[in-house]
Amino acid sequence: MQEPLRIVVIISDPALVIEGDEQAQALEDRSRLLRIGLLEAGYNLVATLPADVFLTERLAQLQADMVIVDAESDARDALEHVVMATRDERRPIVMFTNDSDTQHVSEAMAAGVTAYIVAGLAPERIHPILTVAMARFKHEQALLAELDSARIELNERKVIDRAKGLLMQRQGLSEQEAYARLRKAAMNKGMKLTEIAQQMLDMAELLG
Repeated sequence: MQEPLRIVVIISDPALVIEGDEQAQALEDRSRLLRIGLLEAGYNLVATLPADVFLTERLAQLQADMVIVDAESDARDALEHVVMATRDERRPIVMFTNDSDTQHVSEAMAAGVTAYIVAGLAPERIHPILTVAMARFKHEQALLAELDSARIELNERKVIDRAKGLLMQRQGLSEQEAYARLRKAAMNKGMKLTEIAQQMLDMAELLG
């Protein structure tokens, strides 16, 4: 049986909200509905944390699978802390806000927010929202991995082509002969073709 997702909820600094006003009541109501929805959907709500400079270490210690930001759309500091805390170890970020002002949506998505949910939070919506957010996050990560792989492959091909060109120029070999020479050297030394090509280029640069 699959373990439930470990969820960490990030809240804005409560000192910034004046008790008794409408915003404070709205935040409290949304937070309550959010907790109910998470528990009813079977998620593991491991902690509710403030957005501060210790967030990176806390997320690592708690082994969070997903981060939920429970804040208003203009809570720039809270969002920046979350984005910085997940920069090196990416996690899906879902933001819930009561603010119907959508001017911050594109900014939040560009910063790394996976899903941005505006108003109308109902407990029964939590599960489908988080399921879609996790699927989208995994899809984006797969695309990024493919892009990184293609970039690495392109860089490796450039190194090999430069090494082949060097052999062709200095030893009068054809392209096929130069490639065969590189491949044989790599096999003899138990190295990757790219590694032997880079080693050859480094040596040529050293010797001039």
